[in-house]
Amino acid sequence: MSGLWGRLRNDFQLSIVTLVGICSVFGVTPYAVYRLQQQNWIVGFTDTFLVLGTSFAVFYAWRTGNTVRPGQFLAVIYSLGGFLVTIKLGINGLFWLYCLVLFNFFVVPPVQSLAATLTTLVATCIYGWQQPGDIFESHYQMMSFVVTYLLASLFAFVFAYRSRFQRRQLALLATLDPLTGIGNRRTMDDELDIAISDSQRYGMSFGLLVLDLDHFKSVNDQFGHSVGDQVLVDFVRVIKSACRASDRIFRLGGEEFVLLVPKVDRQALAGAATHIQRSVANQLRSPGWPVTVSIGGCVLEDQGSREAWLRDADVCLYQAKDAGRNCTVIKGLETPVD
Repeated sequence: MSGLWGRLRNDFQLSIVTLVGICSVFGVTPYAVYRLQQQNWIVGFTDTFLVLGTSFAVFYAWRTGNTVRPGQFLAVIYSLGGFLVTIKLGINGLFWLYCLVLFNFFVVPPVQSLAATLTTLVATCIYGWQQPGDIFESHYQMMSFVVTYLLASLFAFVFAYRSRFQRRQLALLATLDPLTGIGNRRTMDDELDIAISDSQRYGMSFGLLVLDLDHFKSVNDQFGHSVGDQVLVDFVRVIKSACRASDRIFRLGGEEFVLLVPKVDRQALAGAATHIQRSVANQLRSPGWPVTVSIGGCVLEDQGSREAWLRDADVCLYQAKDAGRNCTVIKGLETPVD
């Protein structure tokens, strides 16, 4: 049960599809039963199809983790179902179209929601125009419905678009370091877990480097934190230029960074660290003196967890500092690399 609640807490769209699905099943099922008892076959079977389709979509979302296709499927069948119910029930069916507006903007992206919502509106108005009296009692009533329906759609679109934008911004804040724009500790934890899983499942090799700027506190103390921040930004730029596209850098905290290096052995990891160390020494400057970096690293072997893997690399980092800084220590290689 805790796993189910965890998925709902961590996946907003899955929670929305599930909530909407539950509300739809419990809300529509009584109407389906009532319509079938009244032998109103078209509406009854439409409601039944909506209930079964909703159940299938929720099951598919939970089984596969894909919430995009179930949302699109639900938007299509509910838009079609809303139209069919409206032409059969007349003006009483129009009330369900307002629920459809909210439903669509919850389960699919705003632009797709707007397309489904407007398509339903156009189809309803065309039918109402061609069959006077079946849905609308007058053209004035139809225009009133169009205006209120469009207003509801506009408000829902603005809300959905703004909410989607804010969720994206929150996701960035939760996963990226705001100063340097690279992955933060949370992102690093996820990436290291994935690397360990890939290593165990596919036999892929990974190396881990922990990098710490030497005497960085002196930069902040003498020149201020704004200068120190710029040094950190320049440091990340240098690291990216010295690394492969497949390497991933994360900010662990302060002036300490972690580099995940796939497809390497000890010698290759030491070579990558040496190249980074020299690039930093040659390219990175503070206002008063050159900036250097100490590096500790290890290849993923039998650590079994990211905490143990990171701890092994961290021990090597402290050995590099004890060896005089501006050098690299790789677990399994006997001597520091200058």
